[in-house]
Amino acid sequence: MCPLPALPPANLLLVEDNDDDVYIAKHAIHEGRDADAFTLHVARDGVEGLQFLRREAPFQNAPRPDLILLDLNMPRMDGREMLGVVKNDPDLKRIPIIILTTSDWEVDIIKAYDAHANSYMTKPVDLKKFDEQINLFLGYWFGLIVLPTANCTDAVGTIPHF
Repeated sequence: MCPLPALPPANLLLVEDNDDDVYIAKHAIHEGRDADAFTLHVARDGVEGLQFLRREAPFQNAPRPDLILLDLNMPRMDGREMLGVVKNDPDLKRIPIIILTTSDWEVDIIKAYDAHANSYMTKPVDLKKFDEQINLFLGYWFGLIVLPTANCTDAVGTIPHF
């Protein structure tokens, strides 16, 4: 079996207005991982999230995230609106989005999936489930874009583990 190329550090965008939830997400993402495996960027609402994604001031040098973790309930622009904008933008719509919110209302869950969210998790988050979801989506994402070397076809379809 051919080895996969080394993965670049993953860039995650957390769109969250609650400081406690930002702290918990940072802890969960970095728990038990190489410190260089992930870079977590934080936007405090949908307006900042879109500025980050579009590389507008003050985020002109922002990297394209590999995954977006999106809260639904935020000031200025909530996650519902941001989800719709991202998934209808040809340059952004392929970025996987995990909804990470306190809302367990069925209508919110249905609307999120109808708007093409990739997953939906409620807070308080089960850290093991959260870790599994991040690994699943990043493995899938990098599995799609990482091509095997010219002499190696065994790696097609192999999903890396983080």
